[in-house]
Amino acid sequence: MMPLILDAATVQQKLALLPLVTYGAGETVVTEGTRTGRLLILKTGAVSIVKGDTEIARVTEPGAMFGELSVLLDQPHTADVRAVETSQFHVADAAALLTQDPVTPLYVAAILARRLDATNRALVELKHQLQTGQPQSVIERTVGRIEELLSVSGASLVYAGYPTDPFA
Repeated sequence: MMPLILDAATVQQKLALLPLVTYGAGETVVTEGTRTGRLLILKTGAVSIVKGDTEIARVTEPGAMFGELSVLLDQPHTADVRAVETSQFHVADAAALLTQDPVTPLYVAAILARRLDATNRALVELKHQLQTGQPQSVIERTVGRIEELLSVSGASLVYAGYPTDPFA
């Protein structure tokens, strides 16, 4: 079967042409409850995903995308993204980027599909752990993985190479 995204290098080249924005440690990149209409793709650095007062994930993977769900679902951002260290992002007007050619929406769809697949696998694992009476610490680690999967599109196809498993 032929993959939908034939040339990841082409997507990578397109992303590399996008403007760069830099955030310093402690700066908020995305604010929960706002609408930016932007897609941000992590080039370098580290960010924290915060929901309310709780950090639910740390992301350091180049190519991780932020803002895609807000744009695709036409809703405000659901969490804060804060730079943990100086971080650079490629930034794009989401509507323009997603309508220019069919490759970019396929790229975003593939990232979201991989995230859903990984979340489904982790949920099955969690159910198995609960049924077999696994220790609380094991269950908590699995819940943490599920939280991370649901909070960020870190399974980059471009930077990490397709296909990848973020929790292998």
